[in-house]
Amino acid sequence: MAPVQGSKALGHSVAAGQPTGAVLAQEWWAFAVRGLLCILFGATAVLPVVTTRSLIYVFAAYSVLDGVFATVSAFRAARSHRHWQLRVLEGAAGILAGVFICLFAAIAVTALVLLIGAWAFVSGLLMYRGAFSLHIDHGRYWLVLGGVLSMVFGGMLVVSPFVGAVVPPLAIGAYALIVGAALLGLGVFLRGRTADQPASSRR
Repeated sequence: MAPVQGSKALGHSVAAGQPTGAVLAQEWWAFAVRGLLCILFGATAVLPVVTTRSLIYVFAAYSVLDGVFATVSAFRAARSHRHWQLRVLEGAAGILAGVFICLFAAIAVTALVLLIGAWAFVSGLLMYRGAFSLHIDHGRYWLVLGGVLSMVFGGMLVVSPFVGAVVPPLAIGAYALIVGAALLGLGVFLRGRTADQPASSRR
């Protein structure tokens, strides 16, 4: 057996004899589907008829679906002893946020905006951390972009009620479209990397 080389700090690890980037490339579909869901949410948010209250319900549905796909991807990775912990946390955060909004939809919009902001920040942080499980040539910066945007936008949502600012649905939609495009771009990029791998390495 060939020696395993790499360092955690540089985001290198080996699972089942494959570099993490090559392993994650096999999960390209999860990134692509989550990107499409985010784009659909963003497209809904920019519709003229959408209000902040109705957008919150749409976000709850998106958050649960996104969390489910992240969790499924994590369990698939866990079966092969790959990196999965951060994806479980991200999936759980999305599902819990969506369920909480559905159960307590009657609370003030401000409180829900704070919850969405906290979710966006935590999700972005986990995305950013998870990006360093990818090699640079496997599209790391797509995930870095999505993570940074999520953290910045989440921070803006959290502080907006305290400074008297109102975040319009259009701004939320623009954020979702950009992050969704980043995730979809990563999925397409990883799909290309998967196509370049030998058939034996994709088992």
